[in-house]
Amino acid sequence: MTDCCTLPTRDGFDVAVIGAGSAGFSAAITAAELGAKVALVGHGTIGGTCVNVGCVPSKTLIRAAEAVHGGLAARRFPGLGGTIALEDWRELAAAKNELVAGLRQKKYVDLLPAYPGVSYIEGKARFADSALIVGDAPMPADKIILAMGARAAAPPIPGLDSVAFLTSTSALALDRLPKSLLVIGGGVIGVELGQMFARLGVAITICCRSRLLPELDPDVSAALRGYLEAEGIRVCAGVRYQRIEQTAGGVELTCDGSAPSSTIAAEQVLIATGRQPNSDGLGLEGRGVALDPHGGIIVDDYLETGEPGIYAAGDVTGRDQFVYMAAYGAKLAARNALEGNLHRYDNSAMPVVVFTDPQVASVGLTETAARAQGLDVKVSLLPLDAVPRALAARDTRGLIKLVADKASDRLLGGQIMAPEGADSIQTLVLAIKHGMSAADLGATIFPYLTTVEGLKLAAQTFDKDVAKLSCCAG
Repeated sequence: MTDCCTLPTRDGFDVAVIGAGSAGFSAAITAAELGAKVALVGHGTIGGTCVNVGCVPSKTLIRAAEAVHGGLAARRFPGLGGTIALEDWRELAAAKNELVAGLRQKKYVDLLPAYPGVSYIEGKARFADSALIVGDAPMPADKIILAMGARAAAPPIPGLDSVAFLTSTSALALDRLPKSLLVIGGGVIGVELGQMFARLGVAITICCRSRLLPELDPDVSAALRGYLEAEGIRVCAGVRYQRIEQTAGGVELTCDGSAPSSTIAAEQVLIATGRQPNSDGLGLEGRGVALDPHGGIIVDDYLETGEPGIYAAGDVTGRDQFVYMAAYGAKLAARNALEGNLHRYDNSAMPVVVFTDPQVASVGLTETAARAQGLDVKVSLLPLDAVPRALAARDTRGLIKLVADKASDRLLGGQIMAPEGADSIQTLVLAIKHGMSAADLGATIFPYLTTVEGLKLAAQTFDKDVAKLSCCAG
């Protein structure tokens, strides 16, 4: 690694990438493969959010919590009994930390020697007098790609400044589990971590101003709420936060909604109300890089900012905050920076996965979004008890919903809620990406007794009652 304080000021770089997370590495590797001399500037722990404090640690703990829950849920099969419980949180957390450290080393640190065109430079970047400064030294670069990621955002709840609250990062690093936890926010992070901690023995209340997973259709949100409540999780949706305060026993949130004002007490509180782009403190405005009202860097379809030669990708843009979209966008940004703006960013077939149980996955337009655009659509809604796989597994929690253009029959979007829904969404991604019709999907051969077969049945549900079909007859 290069010390920023000894960085030569004479020899510049073709591309300077600011941020050493998933987006930054993707941009740096792509640029190096195109023959560029690249400076990859990191500040803090290498690897960014996903591997260190996001996807990797959360998903391994979520799977562990599923194993605990599975010991109880197995009783749905006649003749099965027994339980499994969390015995040592610190041991489980240590295994999580070992996994994180191993992946960070293998997928980030150990990759650098394989790309001699990339110089990793540790230092804080900023713009001053239109120049890029790393540490205290100027860094001449023909093109710049901003990929600084995002951090947890705190909502404007009166009293929150005086409360010791958790974020998703600190919640995953707890050295002991609280007896009770209030989760503020009903988005992806709130429902994933809320269910995870509940299955590990923590009393959970989820509070949100709208509804669970508000970006998806209301019927999906309502179904998930029912499944979480069936596991003992309290859900307070559609509330207004009046104030929060620290108490001798923990925290108390006062909120109101359709019911009279109420106070919710818990030992600790987790704030899961979104993420704030790391665009502050760099002097971007002075360089002509515009930000949206939430701090996201504004880019065009080619990931270029309003300042020619400066691009941005990943969570710092404030949109599509998924690690795979960050890597995808950064790759395009690098190619556009070096080859000219030839590659448009396209999120029309972007999969979204929520790792609750049942899992929730979506792609394309929801019914709500399609109708808001004025599209004339038709909708298929298939309960999971119509899918043979779910019946054989004795777990019919979930549904499959498809949205198609009424005139052309072209698929526009879909949502899957199923215990194995995350691995099924990619079939629908490909169907939408390649312009398949509902009839085409319904006529495609699928393997029997799989969750993904539900997509075929949901497509057939547009025109027929699949309950009147024999196995595989469709």
